[in-house]
Amino acid sequence: MNNTIYPCIWCNNNAREMANFYCSTFPETTVMDENPVVVMLEMFGQKLMLLNGGDKFNPNPSISLMFLTMLEKRVEEIWNKLIQEGRSMMPLDAYPFSPKYGWVQDKYGVSWQLYTARDENHILQKIVPTLMFTGFQNGRAMEAAHLYTSLFPNSEIHGVMYYAEESGEPESSVQHGEFFINDYLLMMMDSSQEHNFSFSEGVSLVVECDYQEEIDNYWNVLTSNGGEESMCGWLKDQFGVSWQIVPAELGGWMKKSTKVMAEVLKMKKLDIDTLKNAIK
Repeated sequence: MNNTIYPCIWCNNNAREMANFYCSTFPETTVMDENPVVVMLEMFGQKLMLLNGGDKFNPNPSISLMFLTMLEKRVEEIWNKLIQEGRSMMPLDAYPFSPKYGWVQDKYGVSWQLYTARDENHILQKIVPTLMFTGFQNGRAMEAAHLYTSLFPNSEIHGVMYYAEESGEPESSVQHGEFFINDYLLMMMDSSQEHNFSFSEGVSLVVECDYQEEIDNYWNVLTSNGGEESMCGWLKDQFGVSWQIVPAELGGWMKKSTKVMAEVLKMKKLDIDTLKNAIK
């Protein structure tokens, strides 16, 4: 695993239960690390963080996780497990864009889009966070993609499909788009439909950094133009998307000394030197 950007799901103190469920639902999924606060999953060689945060926030479909495969049977098997005590957002069926696709919100509130690709070359990443811009943020998907790809290294907008005139959506809005930030694939879409959700801390994006200069740069840009600082390395950008900007070695430091977490709890933007000194 070399991705330094990955999603985090806010859990109601049931991260281990959720981890067990996903390990039994998805192939090639295992627990790679665990402590009382965080359970880290490895899914198809990618990271997924489950955070025991309590009942303050809940995941919602504004950020869903797209699973891509060539196997229709695998999509069906995973759907049948996720739909138990969950709910269908788009029925499992054949669609013009996929021979077998479904959108399901599982019993923990996490949204999954299960997609069967017709060509293996279309599977650039097995699990892809997908951002839906709704409400006041509707129509800003491309603006966000341009900001993110200008901020992170090894980034590019990979492909964009706009809504057709007959769709009822503005033709300037994104029906489906893909972009890379630091070689990590994300997808995006705009939606003007009435939704009872928007971006929140329920699903955030973690960015691991090696140097303080990286933390400072990401923090300063993402909190500008209406973004908001929060605590413990968390922030919201101008679109409402939640990010965690953290040192790559934070987990290891926390294992060495409980003083590291005590320092984290005091900070908004994390300071590497202060955290490393807490180990001594």
